[in-house]
Amino acid sequence: MSIITVGIDLAKNVFAVHGVNESGKAELVKPRVARDQLLKLISKLPPCLIGMEACSGAHHWARLFQAQGHTVRLIAPKFVVPYRLSGKRGKNDAADAAAICEAVTRPNMRFVPIKDEHQQATLCLHRTRQGFVAERTATYNRLRGLISEFGIVAPQKVERLLQHIPAHLEALPAWARRCVEDLLVHARDLDKRIDDYDKAISQVAREDARSRALMQLPGIGPVSASALLASIGIGHDFKSGRQVAAWIGLVPGQYSSGGKARLGRITKAGDAYLRSLLVLGARSILASLGEKQDRFSRWARELVERRGYWKAVIAIAAKNARMAWAVLHYGEDFRLTLNIEAA
Repeated sequence: MSIITVGIDLAKNVFAVHGVNESGKAELVKPRVARDQLLKLISKLPPCLIGMEACSGAHHWARLFQAQGHTVRLIAPKFVVPYRLSGKRGKNDAADAAAICEAVTRPNMRFVPIKDEHQQATLCLHRTRQGFVAERTATYNRLRGLISEFGIVAPQKVERLLQHIPAHLEALPAWARRCVEDLLVHARDLDKRIDDYDKAISQVAREDARSRALMQLPGIGPVSASALLASIGIGHDFKSGRQVAAWIGLVPGQYSSGGKARLGRITKAGDAYLRSLLVLGARSILASLGEKQDRFSRWARELVERRGYWKAVIAIAAKNARMAWAVLHYGEDFRLTLNIEAA
């Protein structure tokens, strides 16, 4: 019998490969495959289903295997663990490959969308910008901590912090003053780099018709639009917008039993970056409501009054996630409307 399913445990240099035939019997067990030999091994196999954990390099290998005619599925590592434990196997590469091989065949398994090179390049912009933002925040916090050692308590807002520091520089010891000045220079350099990445991301968003369509949604700007497009593509890996909202972690967790439904806090599953962008966009919508009387604004205002500010923010963010999927999935067939309907 020919191999129909293959599980691959990815690594830097040595990979484990496990393949089974139609009856579920192992036909291919390779606990150690060198990196330069993996593609050669897979290219010799007939078209089959290949499963891998969604980790570093997974999308690259997925594209290579798809070019060989295989069907590739990426699985979140946490979904593979139960299948390794069910076989009472120890934790090693071969056991992981066998567990992946079993998990990828499950009918209700959830998979990670495979990204093309353009999507990954766009996400590189976002990840690098995100890193610079985090570094800038750390720099200002370090600055506050240093000057507090000399009795200078700085304001929390960056604008007020920058206005507050110059008046106290002369009172600092020489070496401390040098450290503060260097940190300020570093923060200004990070500001410039972040501005450059903002411009690059905006350019990427403007050049793509799908991103421009996403930016018509309230609360979604160039950063959110390009991140959504790079993360979910045209949405073909999701059956509905609700699945996208659940994938991002904007739906309540269920703790139901005995016929009694119990809904808890949002799951916060999936991509925290996407979730934060959608939440920030929802907050900007509520901040700019004013006295607007269009249907969307009335719905958002009533939602805040009925359920509270933060629940309204999450509801709007989840709504935007569902609408974004519809825009990407249906394209020109989707007629964008801001009318809020029951989802």
